[in-house]
Amino acid sequence: MWQRLWKIWTIDRPAAFGDWLHKILVVELAAVLDRLTLRQLIAFIPVVILVAAYANRIPLPPELMLVGDLLAYFDIFSMVLLVSLVAHVSAMFYAMRRGAAQLRALFHHAFANLRRRDPRHRRARGQRKRPVLPANDEDDGGLAGIGLAFA
Repeated sequence: MWQRLWKIWTIDRPAAFGDWLHKILVVELAAVLDRLTLRQLIAFIPVVILVAAYANRIPLPPELMLVGDLLAYFDIFSMVLLVSLVAHVSAMFYAMRRGAAQLRALFHHAFANLRRRDPRHRRARGQRKRPVLPANDEDDGGLAGIGLAFA
């Protein structure tokens, strides 16, 4: 019985404790660090500063507290920066689109004015000639629209 008890407390229990420490300090910590992002790490820094400040073992200067506040507002600053960048890029795309449209219109008008019309054919294309009416030799025709005759 003493040998079994000795084996449990000298071999089995320390081995189980070592396995538990390996699981907690290596496997679980690696899983947490895999899921940890830079944003979460920066957001956690003010918490560490506050815990150190309330422990009162080490006096913290006010500048360090302000750094903690600035890190707490990191999300707000990043959103303002992102919105301003999107607005700036969209304004640049709008200006490029307007410039391209004006350049296209300029080339269209330039090519339209470069085309010369032939001086021998003064009529524009697409217009039809007016029909020539036969000459009327009658002198006693009526006055147009009234029905009176010449005397």
